[in-house]
Amino acid sequence: MKVVANGLEFEVEDSASINPLDADLQARPVVVLIMGLGMQLIAWPQQFVDDLVDAGYRVIRFDNRDIGLSSHLDHLGRPRIVWEVLKHRLGLRNRSAYSLADMAADTLGILDTLGIKRAHIVGVSMGGMIAQRVAIAAPHRVTSLTSIMSSSGARKLPQPDKAIVKLLTRRPAGAGMEAIAAQSVKLFQAIGSPAYPTPEEELMERVQAGLARSFHPVGMLRQMVAVVADHDRAEALARIQSPTLVIHGDSDPLVPPEHGVDTANRIPGARLVTIEGMGHDLPPEPVNQILNALVPHLQQAQRKVHA
Repeated sequence: MKVVANGLEFEVEDSASINPLDADLQARPVVVLIMGLGMQLIAWPQQFVDDLVDAGYRVIRFDNRDIGLSSHLDHLGRPRIVWEVLKHRLGLRNRSAYSLADMAADTLGILDTLGIKRAHIVGVSMGGMIAQRVAIAAPHRVTSLTSIMSSSGARKLPQPDKAIVKLLTRRPAGAGMEAIAAQSVKLFQAIGSPAYPTPEEELMERVQAGLARSFHPVGMLRQMVAVVADHDRAEALARIQSPTLVIHGDSDPLVPPEHGVDTANRIPGARLVTIEGMGHDLPPEPVNQILNALVPHLQQAQRKVHA
């Protein structure tokens, strides 16, 4: 369904919309899922969503601005991504079309439109950074925070392997969708979980499904600049008041595990869960381990609200 917030249109999937007249579905505690860089809401594994619904939650996920079926902001121009990354490494200020704080405001705006006062906020990768920004900006709206395979944004943390950065930023070898899909599969293989590799055929099916739904690479570039431009989030994490769970794979080549450790260390009272053999993806076994940590975290935070 379409939801208008902050003057933009967002594609939203709400588990309560299956039966809008069911008072139980509407009254459940809400879990908001925020996806990562360039990824659409369909990137959340269905198992992850279904298990949260089965655990008694109303699950809301959406396409971030500039991606998927949400508003594309092409009038803001195409960023010079190599130059912006270089400026970030040199400690210079980036010029971004919008900020992660703006994207956090999108999340809150969607909740406002849906009439939801409080929610558990769960984000992966860039989505974890946005979730952190939501918790910083509106602590009274956040029942709990969960940051998965994400980062504090602190400058001195280890960077991803140069080969992965090249895969992330270079253009496909060909002009057609087949070349685009092939490069995407190579990237997902490179950043995936070494202990839980996803078969190439399955990866290709997912990539093709995403390309068929929407293809908007310049939106991902603008999101990328928003990430590197968010230079003061690390210091702001100390202001987070929400019960916080940080989950990270010990084999993440894109956002090294030190990023998760640093995030947890900066948020008062945060708990860190490290998953052995997990990279920068969500295969079934790590998803099970994430849920085993996440559901009790949500339940404990919910009890505090009603205490």
